[in-house]
Amino acid sequence: MTDVFEEVEEQLRADRYKTLALRALPWVLGGLALALAIVLGVWGWNALQARSIAEASETYAEGVEAFGAGDMDKAEQRFAEVAAEGPDGYAALALMQQAGLRVNDGDMDAAVKLFDEAADKAPDPILADAARLKSAFALLDTAPLSELKTRLEPLTEEGRPYRALALEALAFAKLMGGEMDEARADFGVLALMPGVSELARQRAQAARAMIDSGTAGALPEAVKASRALPEPASDDAAAAEAPQQQGSASQ
Repeated sequence: MTDVFEEVEEQLRADRYKTLALRALPWVLGGLALALAIVLGVWGWNALQARSIAEASETYAEGVEAFGAGDMDKAEQRFAEVAAEGPDGYAALALMQQAGLRVNDGDMDAAVKLFDEAADKAPDPILADAARLKSAFALLDTAPLSELKTRLEPLTEEGRPYRALALEALAFAKLMGGEMDEARADFGVLALMPGVSELARQRAQAARAMIDSGTAGALPEAVKASRALPEPASDDAAAAEAPQQQGSASQ
């Protein structure tokens, strides 16, 4: 009789486990399906990213090649495509290339806007600082000293990748703004900074020598005067004027 009860109890236990298993099965299968979906999603995302990077790289290279060949329209088109649709890294590079084209056109406002956009988009701090520095360079001749300080001073902090270049630009901006003592101090730091190129060191030493001799004081006015000079005549205009001048001389 005991064996019969044990057998019945064992059967009930088995039925209970079976019922629990059947109830849990949808949840188990759902969990497996979710895990599989996550794995496939990650794989698909990585594949999409890899394809996007490859396409952006190819289009960017076409833009660089077109620029080298002098086909500015094609270069502009390719860089615009990458800037609009490429991954952040390539998009930032393309924006910087577009900014460079605007610099060549003399449109500094548009160039600065593109450099700033590239700095915001760049995923890498080195690339971001490069864009910020180029933006400041584009403003050196026109922006007030206060704006240049705002842009350049953070780039001169210890550990920033383009510290020396930013410090040289800042010192020059101060010199042009009439802050001779501050410019002299910055050029002095630059001249003693480890890792600075010999050419940059020589420029810093020469600038300090000009400040010490008093000749640097006339530099801002000289630069302003040079900007006020009329543009030189083009080769075509000069060629057109030459026969007239010769005719006048012969008369």
